[in-house]
Amino acid sequence: MNGPRFRGRLRRLRPRTRPRYKGPSFNRLIPNIMTMLGLCAGLTAIRFAFDAQWEKAAALIVVCAAIDALDGRLARLLKATSRFGAEFDSLSDFLCFGVAPALILFLWTLHDARGLGFTPCLLFAVCSALRLARFNAAIEDAPALPLAGPPPKPAYSQNFFTGVPAPAGAGLALFPLFAALLFEGWGWISLAGAVRHPAFSGLLLVVVGGLMVSTLPTWSFKNFKVPADYVLPLLLGIGAYVAMLLTEPWAALAAGGFIYGGMLPFSARSYRRLKREAEAMLEPAMVSSEEQG
Repeated sequence: MNGPRFRGRLRRLRPRTRPRYKGPSFNRLIPNIMTMLGLCAGLTAIRFAFDAQWEKAAALIVVCAAIDALDGRLARLLKATSRFGAEFDSLSDFLCFGVAPALILFLWTLHDARGLGFTPCLLFAVCSALRLARFNAAIEDAPALPLAGPPPKPAYSQNFFTGVPAPAGAGLALFPLFAALLFEGWGWISLAGAVRHPAFSGLLLVVVGGLMVSTLPTWSFKNFKVPADYVLPLLLGIGAYVAMLLTEPWAALAAGGFIYGGMLPFSARSYRRLKREAEAMLEPAMVSSEEQG
């Protein structure tokens, strides 16, 4: 008779354990939450473009680029990388940096050219999709082990993208809008009207779309090493650019697009130089192995 009562008292005295729920921790969801915020910002930029609020639309595309630069790094830092996160990020990038800039430029100026003005927008969005698909395919084809599958990329190519990345392509495509907002703020109406001409925006969309799907090597700046003598000038330059971004944001964004576009030939030249140096280092080893054979 005392057995059941005794066991019931033991159950009441036993400390309660917290229930365990299956699923990822909240830290692992932070990168996906940031990607979702970037997607919402891109959609809201399209909505502002329909309302002809060009400043807000352009600013939100810049916010999307900032979020895109952070979510991947947070995923690697928190060890929260996943296949779902990579696919979600690619879909968000397609809308924010492929569809949204093209649609903003169409509503801003290219609609004046009627159906012909929609062609560059369509081409730019398609090139953005192809560029992101190629990037995802390269991730899938990368071997899990160094000795399995195709050989890994050379060390000198780790600091380069193949083609212009989607966020940079969106910034280059929106250069006419940045420049027109700058000239209008300074009272240079004639220059603003010239930059707003549909021919300029359409040609730029076609050129940038081609650069995104090209094999042009572009600096990624992920593992970019700065010589010790250039650290202080670089910090001063970044500080000056941030100050300009806060005081004259359209001038800073237009200058950033102009500078990045001017850096593309130098990045290709740097890639070719590193490739020649790597091939020159391999030639003595190949000659010695042939002599031994």
